[in-house]
Amino acid sequence: MNLEEEQFPEEVNLSNLPKKPRWYAVQVASGCEKRVKANLEQRIHTLDVADRILQVQIPQAATVKVRKDGSRQHGEEKVFPGYVLIKMIMDDDAWQVVKNTPHVINFVGAEQKRHYGRGRGHVTPLPLSMSEVDRIFKQAQIQEPVVKINMEVGDQILVLSGPFKDFEGEVIEVSPERGKLKALLSIFGRDTPVELEFNQVEKQN
Repeated sequence: MNLEEEQFPEEVNLSNLPKKPRWYAVQVASGCEKRVKANLEQRIHTLDVADRILQVQIPQAATVKVRKDGSRQHGEEKVFPGYVLIKMIMDDDAWQVVKNTPHVINFVGAEQKRHYGRGRGHVTPLPLSMSEVDRIFKQAQIQEPVVKINMEVGDQILVLSGPFKDFEGEVIEVSPERGKLKALLSIFGRDTPVELEFNQVEKQN
């Protein structure tokens, strides 16, 4: 097999890793998860390691973002930003193909200290436990989407509509699933908790 890769470094010991398919986590450059997945899937076929690198996954969970006007935008959000999961049988060639894919930083594993010089040592990949894998993919398959809104406790808000229009206050509770929040508004000189719809308020800088 002809890999145009650097020589496999002796410092990384793969001999103790299982010779059966296991899931490994790989750290990648921020925002490059999809690019790494596409590049790696292409390299798997080009470099003929499809029998050892079996799956490349970016676990994602459904989300709903509430906009200022109260409308909801459905989308997906990465469960672990900055990481890609790979199901593979680890050997020297498969390790090289993954490690030398553009924007891959390193496998998650045990770092071995260098015998000489400064800087970080080599990382020996460690497979994820079955319980970790189950938890990650279960989180990605949750049916109820996570509701996101750009509002949190302590934020200052201005009321845009309703009986408290033009009042200013501070958020004390956020209920994304109901599309509502509670804020302390100064009414007749007293801080009074008032429940408001998301689309009734605007976050103040």
